[in-house]
Amino acid sequence: MQRMLPRIAATMLLLLSAYSVNAASLRVAPTSLELIAPSATTVLNLANEGDHPINVQIRVFKWSQTGGVESLEPTRDVVASPPSTRMSPNAQYVVRVVRTSKVPVRAEETYRVIVDELPDPSRARAGTVTFIMRQSIPVFFKRPDVKPADIAWSLKRQGNSLSLTGKNNGGSRFRLSNAILAQGPTKIGSRNGLVGYVLAGATMQWPIGAAKSLTGGGVTLHGQSDLGPFDAKVAVNQP
Repeated sequence: MQRMLPRIAATMLLLLSAYSVNAASLRVAPTSLELIAPSATTVLNLANEGDHPINVQIRVFKWSQTGGVESLEPTRDVVASPPSTRMSPNAQYVVRVVRTSKVPVRAEETYRVIVDELPDPSRARAGTVTFIMRQSIPVFFKRPDVKPADIAWSLKRQGNSLSLTGKNNGGSRFRLSNAILAQGPTKIGSRNGLVGYVLAGATMQWPIGAAKSLTGGGVTLHGQSDLGPFDAKVAVNQP
């Protein structure tokens, strides 16, 4: 798996096509994991909320961002144990996530645990739509003295749209959600829910708003981060 979509909190995979629906039953908690060195082990809690057994696969990937593109690369530095299981109806299951690398954490390391509910061929029926759940859980291993995120925000027109760019000059990731761009009292763009992460030392960008809404004057970004609500000035890059 070389790349992933920007919205990776949870993805539904649609299998088959037809008229009735079988809902996915896998639930995973928590939705993110953070460990402060030297801690190296944590757990994910899985639950099968359905009325039939399910097969689950758990994999760990190194997570990086280059040139505004997110990538997942296979790794053995962090592992999930067990890597797969079959869960009975209404069962609970604990998966250990372990950093096995002996190299000390230098700042903040970023991974994703991908938890898939696998399709069960024995339950496939003609005329049904089966939703198979994929959960993508961010995992962070960090030093206690790591520098916080330091984001420089900028905005530019791309065709008929506005593109918001965040460049992280700090040592830790930044999580952006519920973003609103404003010029004074006027909203020029917004995105609800999770927008995405900017990892340490990386740059990411997202479409947000229509280019025609941008006028003269300063732009402010209002949003939610890991630490709560924030306001930030946004530089406007004119073409």
